[in-house]
Amino acid sequence: MTAIEPPRATAGRITARAKRFGVRPSVAVAGLTAGLVAIAVIAPAVLAGADPLAADPLAAQLAPSAEHWFGTDHLGRDVFTRVVHGARYSLLIGSTAVAIAVLAGTALGLLAGLARGALDELITRFLDVISAFPDLLLALVLISFTGPGTANLICALGIASIPRFARVVRAQTLVVQESGYVEQARTFGLTRATLVRRHVLPHAVAQVPILATIGLGTAILGAAGLSFLGMGPQPPEPEWGAMLAEGRNYLRVAWWIAVLPGLAVTATVLAVSSLGRHWQRHYDGRATT
Repeated sequence: MTAIEPPRATAGRITARAKRFGVRPSVAVAGLTAGLVAIAVIAPAVLAGADPLAADPLAAQLAPSAEHWFGTDHLGRDVFTRVVHGARYSLLIGSTAVAIAVLAGTALGLLAGLARGALDELITRFLDVISAFPDLLLALVLISFTGPGTANLICALGIASIPRFARVVRAQTLVVQESGYVEQARTFGLTRATLVRRHVLPHAVAQVPILATIGLGTAILGAAGLSFLGMGPQPPEPEWGAMLAEGRNYLRVAWWIAVLPGLAVTATVLAVSSLGRHWQRHYDGRATT
């Protein structure tokens, strides 16, 4: 039987291998964290096979132990199991909101960059109005009109994130249209639709995947924050923000109920954002060479 390595030894081994392959240790740790979260989303039973909704009042508020790694909550539910299964809710909300923002932002940015004139001015002013509010505040205002719920939360976060994608696509569209290879393509008699499809669109959206990766972390954090306020999935669903809201009343007697789901949110956001920043640095370095 092989001995289990202590966490410091495991972390040191990961760091050494990361340096050997020319990868920053922080990026390697972020990738490992993102991989674990992906497993929790795709196949949560691999990490925690118990029922996240199963309550046991006789085992309420048990501290973290070998049997319950993250302890139990006020209803005797295993916190680790709920955190693992809750990844699916938080990632689903965040990724869907980002997808809405990417699609709408790309369409608006491309339309504004191609149309120019009055339509460009109208779209730009619309984006300015949305950008005047912080994302979380705007989403909270929208939910106050539509009501709480997962679908409304996704739409609110998606709408609040549209300007960051639309502005980038619009700026890139304006630059690409003035480039030499597009002007040369025009002289070959290509139609406007062909120019947009073959030359303008691929370059205009080149940075969108990078922004989407970074924005995913922000969306996950926003979803957790709004769920904490009761605007997202409702108990007993094991969503991270809802778990934080349930555990805040027990911080003095059972801190793990709220602290450990909060650490899961923090680790996931930092991992996704770190990977997005690394991708962005790699893209900027390649673009300047």
